[in-house]
Amino acid sequence: MTSEKQTAWNELNRRIVACERCVRLREYCQEVASQKRAAYQDWDYWGLPVPNFGDPNARLLIIGLAPAAHGGNRTGRVFTGDRSGDWLYRALHKAGFANQPTSVSRDDGLTLIDCAITNPCHCAPPENKPTKDEIANCSEWFGQTISLLPIQVVVALGQTAWTAFVDHALMIGWLTGRRPHFSHGTEVPLDDQRRWLIGSFHPSPRNTSTGRLTESMLNAVFAGARSRIQRGESGCATN
Repeated sequence: MTSEKQTAWNELNRRIVACERCVRLREYCQEVASQKRAAYQDWDYWGLPVPNFGDPNARLLIIGLAPAAHGGNRTGRVFTGDRSGDWLYRALHKAGFANQPTSVSRDDGLTLIDCAITNPCHCAPPENKPTKDEIANCSEWFGQTISLLPIQVVVALGQTAWTAFVDHALMIGWLTGRRPHFSHGTEVPLDDQRRWLIGSFHPSPRNTSTGRLTESMLNAVFAGARSRIQRGESGCATN
């Protein structure tokens, strides 16, 4: 079963990387890859849609926004090579979801444990702002990612991630009734409390440099995710 799941995960990632649905994004990513940033002149930029990363048997799914132009678009791995990733992977390592606290390249030895990361948009967008149509173009990959994983907890990093997941959860019946509002630390039961959604501010420099998001706040989010998974393992009520 594990081998079949890994094969399906690899095939999904292959299809993501080959996607060319958004002309604006593909042109932008290739332009950035050819022009490069001065500090990364020696890099061979990825320049393609950035695939999912992590464990195909993950019970924790993290949802970001989109790859950074000189982060994921350069390295080919989500949250890798930028300050947002520095914060995220330190927190994941502290909570036991990663084998190391740093992520600099696809061959740096980083492994996620019971955790996977995806984005509503798999290409770096200008000004970090994908359009609604571009997110809709990626929704097939988003839905397939969610259906493939044995999810118990979803952590949505920011409003865009929250909205994308809530839209999908309403569509597949994991959520009913009124839409839950995004806020940092909010926990929402899904699917009759068989799963949980947790909100977090995105670890972007705009949030971390201003103190809107601190390391202790981010650590608490993933400690909460770990606790929810452990309660599920023990069969305890998750109220």
